[in-house]
Amino acid sequence: MSVTITDVADAAGVSKSTVSKVLNHWTSISPETARKVLDAAERLNYIPNSRAVSFARQVTKNIVYLTDFGQGTAYSNPHMFDIMCGVHHELTRSGYTMTLVDTSEETFPGERAIQEIRRRSADGLIIHGSAVNEELAAMILKENVPHIIIGHPSFDNRLCWIDTDHTLAGEYAAVHMADCGYLDVLFVAGKRSDTISNQRLKGFRKKMLSLKRYVPHHRVGYTDATRLGACETVLTLLGEDALPRPQAIVCANSVLAAGTVKALGELGLSVPKDIALLTFDTYPCTGMLDPVLTVIDINVYDMGAQAGSMMIRKLENPDLFVQSFTTLPILIQGESTVPPAQ
Repeated sequence: MSVTITDVADAAGVSKSTVSKVLNHWTSISPETARKVLDAAERLNYIPNSRAVSFARQVTKNIVYLTDFGQGTAYSNPHMFDIMCGVHHELTRSGYTMTLVDTSEETFPGERAIQEIRRRSADGLIIHGSAVNEELAAMILKENVPHIIIGHPSFDNRLCWIDTDHTLAGEYAAVHMADCGYLDVLFVAGKRSDTISNQRLKGFRKKMLSLKRYVPHHRVGYTDATRLGACETVLTLLGEDALPRPQAIVCANSVLAAGTVKALGELGLSVPKDIALLTFDTYPCTGMLDPVLTVIDINVYDMGAQAGSMMIRKLENPDLFVQSFTTLPILIQGESTVPPAQ
């Protein structure tokens, strides 16, 4: 039978509240009483319940992670789980637990986060950017809730956030295309409303222009963000009536790259012999494509780890203010582009 705080109190001849105060380092307890309690706890081999200790200190040692866990999310947004794993790794290293809260069935944006704030169920919140609006931001700041937002909110704010620089990733893609000697490049984008796709396209076009390689509007193909949608777009843009064909294609993500590979196969075009191909993101599709694609990738697990680390620092220093881009993109050379040295 496990030893309880009552057993320690009886052995030391004090009340349970006195034992709790000693274990939580209250300075109002006399040194003699504290010594009796600590001696009794050691003699009985008493191990305090971590949740009870946290409650006495008015902390939970728990962080709530809010994001969309709706059906199919694992397939439509696999990066979110890598981010979450990175967060969890850093929190557990510091002795924190992490509670997952689903925002997919909210009756209004920010509903679940507001509920967690009112419940005081955690020491802080880590929130996916898509779950944040101006009303929630105002409440977080008013209640002085320790928080980290993953993703740059789409409105002016004083929130703490971290994000990956997708515009810079687009610039990396442009530099690689230029280094390979590809002057005429088609960019296969997601939906016109897709923020990440647009940021990557913006960085790509800006850098290409600085390298004297202009990307005209007819060399940008928007899609419905699906594999089949990308295939249809590429078939239209590279059909017989669309000559001359570009030297290379850049896809805004690996799902679009999968559709592009399908379209190139239907057109009888070989990669990279007839047309080169580069994509962003290793997941979820690049490992299934042939040839092995050249990728501009961002280590989103590392971004999650940094979010977890920032959360701990925020708890230790409530005045800490963080608004930054983290984790640089990296080029993973595959078989779908051919640098000059080859």
